Amino acid sequence: MSIQFKIKPFNALSVQELYESLKVRADVFVVEQNCVYPDVDGKDDKALHLLGTFDGKVVAYARLFAPGYYFDNASIGRVVIDAAYRDRKWGHNLMQAAITGIQEYYNTTAITISAQLYLKKFYEGHGFVQEGEGYLEDDIPHIRMNRL
Repeated sequence: MSIQFKIKPFNALSVQELYESLKVRADVFVVEQNCVYPDVDGKDDKALHLLGTFDGKVVAYARLFAPGYYFDNASIGRVVIDAAYRDRKWGHNLMQAAITGIQEYYNTTAITISAQLYLKKFYEGHGFVQEGEGYLEDDIPHIRMNRL
């Protein structure tokens, strides 16, 4: 059995899908990374939600944004894999599904992300290139990266 991906607009998410998505985001971005910040940021209703499920549970997640909403280019954010499943290397499957989703739903290959600096090599492996200097976002070093 492998991970299965689906993309849904906010209003098509089931209560269970929304709960599990917010839980994995909070578990990683708030608890694991010890970062107090507003994960529920008022942007979820503007995004497409990429859900990676395994055995009926959301274990991978990303938000996809149309060009012009977050950056001039389309954008991918809140890229996350449940810690219990990282050894399966599904982050690469998640990124490929996100890139494909941007192409299919927004008809573009130009993508900009705000990446945590420690994941630079991971994103470079998916065709992203750093732009400019690093910066702090919620006290975590980030870099802007583009894939054109």
